[in-house]
Amino acid sequence: MNAEVRSKKYEQDNQERRRDEAVRLRFLRRAGDRRPTRLRRGVSLLPSLFTMGNLFCGYACVVYAMRGDCETGAMFIGIAIVLDMLDGRIARLTGTSSDFGLQFDSLADVISFGMAPAVLSFQWALSSLGRPGWAVGFFFVAAAALRLSRFNIQSAGGGDKRYFVGMPSPPAAGIPAATVYLYPDGFTDYRAALLVLPIVLVPAILMVSTIRFRSFKTIDLQVRRSYTVLILIAGAIMLITTHPKIVLVVMAYSYLASAFIEMAITRFRHRGVHVDADQGKPPGSSAMRDSAAR
Repeated sequence: MNAEVRSKKYEQDNQERRRDEAVRLRFLRRAGDRRPTRLRRGVSLLPSLFTMGNLFCGYACVVYAMRGDCETGAMFIGIAIVLDMLDGRIARLTGTSSDFGLQFDSLADVISFGMAPAVLSFQWALSSLGRPGWAVGFFFVAAAALRLSRFNIQSAGGGDKRYFVGMPSPPAAGIPAATVYLYPDGFTDYRAALLVLPIVLVPAILMVSTIRFRSFKTIDLQVRRSYTVLILIAGAIMLITTHPKIVLVVMAYSYLASAFIEMAITRFRHRGVHVDADQGKPPGSSAMRDSAAR
């Protein structure tokens, strides 16, 4: 009887010893010796179709801009912005979000909202500036690529989804695209082309800045809303249909200015809170604080 107990205890000790050794070997194993993670085969077709359409619009914008048809090229950027808004929304609604979709969307955005607006702006006005003109165009492309790289890192780490850190690349591309669509004739004089530099440089700088821009990802389309919202949407569609050039320019520059307006309102509110806090303190508290500081 004692021999059976000792044999069972010996087997249990051996099992625990082997389990501990396996755990230690798992941590000591080199990264190259580990079993590779199996990648999921196939892609989610529906959101990828919208991303592919976004990529095609960017390519079409470059083709039409090189032909000299800047107005049509600007229209393709506008269509790309709409498709970019839809692919992420559809992926979240259908539960088909994936790492592949995120990377594919970023690569398409570099073409549609980085390369295409730069080529469009160069053909429209910057070409009359010579080397400084194409240098400014490259700066826009580089800023868009950096912006998208930073966005991918921040998306993986979470964060506040109500805001973007830096201007998103689609609205940044919308600034030169809406301006070109409003005045497609372009500029051939280098002195007039100098006025175009802020239209390209300001969005590029804002893309790599840390200024927060409002995000609309938190809007829940499944929540019941008032009929007034539908009336406003119908009015916006009517304005875009009747006066597309003016309305799109106003929308593009309004989003750019919205970040600075919200920043000013936030600072004004914080300043008001500090003033109210100082007024609510006892009369001699400020003097005591100053004497203590000395």
